[in-house]
Amino acid sequence: MADSLSPECTPLKHEYDSCFNAWFEGYLEPAVAASTNPEIRSAYSKRKAEEFNSKCGPVWEKYRACIKKAVKDRGLDVLLQQAREEHPLTEPPPPPPANAPSSTKKA
Repeated sequence: MADSLSPECTPLKHEYDSCFNAWFEGYLEPAVAASTNPEIRSAYSKRKAEEFNSKCGPVWEKYRACIKKAVKDRGLDVLLQQAREEHPLTEPPPPPPANAPSSTKKA
């Protein structure tokens, strides 16, 4: 696992990464099985979100607070705000059209 932006945040990052990876492994296979029925998928997703929040949520919040402080301490918060003002992400970009040609050409 990679280190965090700030050395003091690295232990929290590793703890969160481990928690997320363990949770995600348990999410994938049953999610595929539940994907055929919208009601089952919705109930499964809700259960897994609650599980994630209870298991990984507290460490995520600690890590997030540590990163916010590190960003501010380095003066990066001003640069991030400027970037958000110059290029606001108000909506996700649309997916490419299904019939669009590939961006890479084969010779």
